Amino acid sequence: MFDSATYQKRRCNLREKVGDGLILILGNNEAPANYPDNTYKFRQDSSFVYFFGHSHPGYAGIIDANSGEEYFFGDDVDMDDIIWMGPQPSVKDLAAQVGIEKSFPFAKLKEIVGNAIARHQKIHFLPPYRYDNMLLLEELTGIRTSMLKQHASVELIKAIVSLRSSKEPCEIAEIDKACNVGYEMHTTAMRLCKPGVSEQYIAGALDGIATSYGRMTSFATILTQNGQTLHNHDHSHTLETGRLMLTDAGAELMNYYCSDHTRTIPVGGKFTSRQRDVYSIVLACHDKALELARPGVTYKSVHLDVCKVLAQGLKDLGLVKGNIDEAVAAGAHALFMPHGLGHMMGLDVHDMEDLGQCYVGYDDEVRPSDQFGLASLRMGRRLQEGFVITDEPGCYFIPALIDKWRAEHLHTDFLNFDAIDRFKDFGGIRLEDDILITPEGSRFTGDKRIPITIDEVEAIMNE
Repeated sequence: MFDSATYQKRRCNLREKVGDGLILILGNNEAPANYPDNTYKFRQDSSFVYFFGHSHPGYAGIIDANSGEEYFFGDDVDMDDIIWMGPQPSVKDLAAQVGIEKSFPFAKLKEIVGNAIARHQKIHFLPPYRYDNMLLLEELTGIRTSMLKQHASVELIKAIVSLRSSKEPCEIAEIDKACNVGYEMHTTAMRLCKPGVSEQYIAGALDGIATSYGRMTSFATILTQNGQTLHNHDHSHTLETGRLMLTDAGAELMNYYCSDHTRTIPVGGKFTSRQRDVYSIVLACHDKALELARPGVTYKSVHLDVCKVLAQGLKDLGLVKGNIDEAVAAGAHALFMPHGLGHMMGLDVHDMEDLGQCYVGYDDEVRPSDQFGLASLRMGRRLQEGFVITDEPGCYFIPALIDKWRAEHLHTDFLNFDAIDRFKDFGGIRLEDDILITPEGSRFTGDKRIPITIDEVEAIMNE
């Protein structure tokens, strides 16, 4: 947790931005894995953490934007809880730790919300993503669960996005720490990547590092020889010489701040000539994004410029043909990179995605696209100082997608399918770092950059 003044200031800023009504922010509860007392590892709601600080299950907070009053709701433990869990802080003490004077048992929440509704005061709540909170919101507001997302407060969503997008210095420091854990995870993967080693063994080692420094991984680890599948969570294969191992993994600290990095390395410690060619193109894309990212630039424009670097590199290899600007405008490059350049980072690995990507990554100026590939860009709006975003270009040879486009004669003016077919056994390459937008441009987060050049990767793999 940060100091109480941090949370008081955040709630004050939120109250001023919303202006009117009752702001209700629900924490999360325990989620049973296979029976009630055997739960998944608890994960608090990020907006609740941001404004109310605590990572305990079973709490809620209210901010009255009209009166300025703040309330903290939860239940004190009983003797049975103490026997199994040990002594726990009181709800009153937890509230005081984040600068709130008024605390109540959780059942009081229904009365306060009900009184506000009776006064015709607007109830602001966020789109729920857990079913227990959906049921609670239905009980509190009378809105059917199927209609809750439609009635979620756009004013509250936009206010929270505006506050959480630019990271405070204390947040940047925590993200740097998370990225330091990411450094250890990925350099460990590089040292363990040997022929005959199972993917599961390495993935388990990385998950253990993340847990030893914090709560857990920031998302389910992606580690695979089949990197042409973008989010491949299958770890059932044994590493083979000559293949590429793609590792997309990050850590989540005790206070929930995240890291998210990707490296693609050669099993056996040496890139082949063909792997070097494609890897160099992706690295050039990665560095181009870092060069262009700065305050005032839209990330959509950075994405499109990076796609031109990708297309030009593939043209130099004989896989793409024709005018590069026209190829990218038509979306032909998306055969090789069917995802966006990056996303917001912070308390969530896809920061605030639960609030709606159209509010987090886009705004009234920059709107999402429906073009294949570009439609998957999670972050397109104009960059501001303090944003933390990912820079993650890739190049993938997806046999099913190649066959589909060839059969449908898509982008034949720009794609040399005969040459592309020879890469259908290649796999995929992705390179990802987390970057902070600074007044002058951008910088990597964390104290050390994970090895990324061909020479750096081969050196650490062959120590």
